[in-house]
Amino acid sequence: MTTDDTHILILGGTGKLGRALTRVWPAGQAALWQHRPGRAAPGNAGIVWDILNATAPLDDLRRARIGGILALAGYAGPDPDRLGENTTLALAAARLGDALSCRVLVASSQAVYGPQPGLLHEGSVCAPQGGYGQAKRAMENALADQPHVTFLRIGNVVGCDALAAGIARATLDDPVVLDRFADGQGPRRAMIGAGDLAAMLPPLFAAPDLPPVLNFARAGSVGMADILTALGQPFVWRDAGPDALPDLQLDVTLLQGFCPVPPGDAAALAAQGWPA
Repeated sequence: MTTDDTHILILGGTGKLGRALTRVWPAGQAALWQHRPGRAAPGNAGIVWDILNATAPLDDLRRARIGGILALAGYAGPDPDRLGENTTLALAAARLGDALSCRVLVASSQAVYGPQPGLLHEGSVCAPQGGYGQAKRAMENALADQPHVTFLRIGNVVGCDALAAGIARATLDDPVVLDRFADGQGPRRAMIGAGDLAAMLPPLFAAPDLPPVLNFARAGSVGMADILTALGQPFVWRDAGPDALPDLQLDVTLLQGFCPVPPGDAAALAAQGWPA
């Protein structure tokens, strides 16, 4: 449990989500941002640690009084041989949390559920498709017996997801493309902003107990077309394929027991900053 004189350690502070969090992190919550050698510290306070290749700097971390660990470090790239790093990095975070006697929140993903319709709760069957979702599910399974670890199955983080990547690549001749389904609507997804994450994490670290898994998103789902419209971003439609999922919704009832969860709102999400 964190207190006023402890730090939250963010592992993966130089990743896309870590950088987004540094810009919105609450001023009253002390944080220590991990980065690898040769990488610039992402926040006002940084600690150097090559998680995959070196032991944790325990003496430095004990002096920093770590009250909780947020493990964002992971691999989401195209190399299938590296996807196993997600488990390795999470195990390192869990060992560190055990050594420091603190809670560890590990970034998982809604991708562990696979493309299932309906409202998905933490007990829903996990049927990931694709290497990334399968790697995150394998990571969860590898740490299932760690009582101080909670996995956050995070929805699409605005500015850090595939839609943001599409915006970054878009040109007048090659605009963003969205699937359109038979009802004329585009895809809807469970979403959250970096500002939401920053506001919702401290109450989780302060809670006396947490379940092993929490869905982590705004309530309800948000239309990608609505996000693009709120951003003033042009896009074009294409007919959705037979395997495309119209709506992915996460049940955040459990999360609402620990912190306020705002409703899905395209304009509010777009206002949190895009892209990261």
